[in-house]
Amino acid sequence: MRICFIAEGCYPYVVGGVSSWVHSMIKNFPNQEFILLTIVANREASGKFAYELPENVTEVYEVYLEDVDWGSVNKHNKTRLSEKEYHALRSLILNHEVEWDNIFEFFHKKNISLNQLLMGEDFYHAVLDAYNLQYPEIVFSDFLWTMRSMYLPLFFCLMAEIPKADVYHAVATGYAGVLGSMGKYFHSGQLIISEHGIYTREREEELIKAEWVQKVYKKIWIQQFRKMSKVSYERADIVTSLYQHAQELQIELGCPKEKTIVTPNGINYERFKELPQCPPEQKEYIHIGAVLRVTPIKDVKTMIQAFGYAKKREPKLKLWIMGPYNEDPDYAAECFRMVETMKIQDVEFTGRIQVTDYLGWMDVTILTSISEGQPLTILESYAAHVPVIATDVGNCRGLIEGEEDDFGRAGIITHIMNVGEIAEAMVYMARNPEERKAMGEAGYKRLMKRYKIEDMKQKYEEIYKECAERRNLEWEE
Repeated sequence: MRICFIAEGCYPYVVGGVSSWVHSMIKNFPNQEFILLTIVANREASGKFAYELPENVTEVYEVYLEDVDWGSVNKHNKTRLSEKEYHALRSLILNHEVEWDNIFEFFHKKNISLNQLLMGEDFYHAVLDAYNLQYPEIVFSDFLWTMRSMYLPLFFCLMAEIPKADVYHAVATGYAGVLGSMGKYFHSGQLIISEHGIYTREREEELIKAEWVQKVYKKIWIQQFRKMSKVSYERADIVTSLYQHAQELQIELGCPKEKTIVTPNGINYERFKELPQCPPEQKEYIHIGAVLRVTPIKDVKTMIQAFGYAKKREPKLKLWIMGPYNEDPDYAAECFRMVETMKIQDVEFTGRIQVTDYLGWMDVTILTSISEGQPLTILESYAAHVPVIATDVGNCRGLIEGEEDDFGRAGIITHIMNVGEIAEAMVYMARNPEERKAMGEAGYKRLMKRYKIEDMKQKYEEIYKECAERRNLEWEE
């Protein structure tokens, strides 16, 4: 069976939880052919893979949300819309019973000029209608240019070449979900949407916090992301989530309940059986490990600040920040400066690592993220019998306190961005070694009951088999 994974801003370019999951899925189904349809910011990312692709990945297609000088086109190549096409475009911009089939057909015509479309009369009049009906209080010229910039990445996706596949497996809604919907429309493939975080909610949170977007335009952008999620849910055959609350959010956002399935993450616990132990020169410390990308969403600054306070109370603490810091170099530089400015001792930035090289000598791991799904790093800690401090986001509370067992807590949950609370959790872990050990054992039991790679593979094998049956294909084990 030919399966097309569709991913935005992650695999195979960026190391992280979602990327690790995609890589694991491909490797766990070696007899299936996989192709990648990847969404990246621009051509600078082209071919710069952070992963070695498995042998059963046969093709990679790239879609760019920004592209080289879209305005430099043949001025004589006018994009003329028929009445049917204009009506479809208008439905998209007014967000009223969007005629997606007609939109897909229009953008798959040859020789469409995005310059002529976005700068042309048809787009102008559709935007003017939206303005008069919904936003007459703002400056029209600002509104028009905002709409052009907002629709440009979507239009790039709509113009993309969609490879033929039996199954389109999108790792989010949004742009990936739109591409998956196109694959289903043009090639009659099955469409699976697997959300690790709830894409629409994550974008809403980012926009609400963004200082560069005016309030009225935040609303417009949020509607745009909801629109893309709506078509993704409507066109999908199966929609998976990692935990029950995420499933409830999907249903709340318009996904039909009968399409939804909870498929928890799973890891290969065998990798963590015989880990290197703490070197003699490091045994004087109590080690706190953070396996993450040094990016704002992980809120590393709060972690550093909290560690600074905890270190004053427990001098034996040592913080290991383990993961790449090239994704957002400016933010990483701010984190480095923060350590220097606050004169915090015993903070190590390792860069990208093999987690198995370090996890065996950690006493506790920590996540201070402002957004998560169901973090693989928590499950990896449990595989090493290591307890976790985590903020109350995504499924972190469920992983730490348990949802379907009575093993007890496997760490400490804190509020996001609460420096005092996080520092207190670090100190508590340092001063209570016996409880720390018991928490690590509770985490290991929880992992073995519900979050093994075999459990995840079985769930997705059932899903893929169902898709194969609908396509009248034989499933090769």
